[in-house]
Amino acid sequence: MPDRKWHSCPMVGTEPRLPSTTAAQGPELISARRVSKAYGSVEVLADVTFDIQPGITGLLGSNGAGKTTMLGMILGLHPIDGGTLAVYGHNPWSAGTDIRGVMGYAPEHHTLPADLRANDFVRHVAELHGLPRSEATTRASDALWLVGLGEERFRPMGTMSTGQRQRVKLAQAIAHDPSMILLDEPTDGLDPVQRDSMLDLIRGIADDFKINVIVSSHLLHEVERICDGVVIIDRGRTLASGTIDAVRGNDEIAVIVEIDSSAVQAVAVVDSLMRAGWTASSSGRRITIGGDDDSVFDAARDHCVAVGVGINRLQRRRLSLEDVFLEKLG
Repeated sequence: MPDRKWHSCPMVGTEPRLPSTTAAQGPELISARRVSKAYGSVEVLADVTFDIQPGITGLLGSNGAGKTTMLGMILGLHPIDGGTLAVYGHNPWSAGTDIRGVMGYAPEHHTLPADLRANDFVRHVAELHGLPRSEATTRASDALWLVGLGEERFRPMGTMSTGQRQRVKLAQAIAHDPSMILLDEPTDGLDPVQRDSMLDLIRGIADDFKINVIVSSHLLHEVERICDGVVIIDRGRTLASGTIDAVRGNDEIAVIVEIDSSAVQAVAVVDSLMRAGWTASSSGRRITIGGDDDSVFDAARDHCVAVGVGINRLQRRRLSLEDVFLEKLG
């Protein structure tokens, strides 16, 4: 591949219409307070509160948790029903056009115009963001080279693989040089090698070109790998938010116990531990007990014996986002 570089520069013929977040406004790029949203009788979001800081933030939750709805409201595509939401200090519903002008968005679905060439598609999206035709053409080519599709940029998108279409979506999200991009499940449909490559690409774009990124995902390990911050939502409510270290507990150590019995028995062990004052949760046959001194091992052994279950594995390790997620759910 030729040695090409992405040229990040102000858009020709247009000025950013939204101010950057200033110290007077606070460091938050996005601030949500008790946001709710319903479609008819279906409540999608009920009580979502978070602040998103510069860097890469993971919007984490299971399928159907309300992540895509939240992204749509950040873009000003539909109004909130309750609470407050500010993007760069502005109401995204009333300032939606201006907000979308300085943002890029890659949707979850892979349905792209089959007969349209990738370069033409990316150029068209850049023009929609206000770039003149010649500048949009240059930016489209550079963006596709950046995401690894330089040699494939004139192929019809209907002939591309899922992984290639994911990269086209990323290219069109960055071609107009936005200050922030929203990526909805950017690794969906990719194999493990492609996932790793996509995650490295997203991290590189954020670091090299100082673009803030929000990544919506249901895969905890992916968010933990590349994100600086995280917002965890479940059933329309915020479970946790903040930096990865703060949510995970930078110095928090846990003991992991895997029992030889059923998930029901694991719950019984957790109940026994919690009655004794321990912090504990379970997922299947795995039990997580908070604490770092050797007394945790004694507690794990004693309470498993009391319930009548055996131990297959017992180890100490630092809490992961998965541990936090399960603990919040539990």
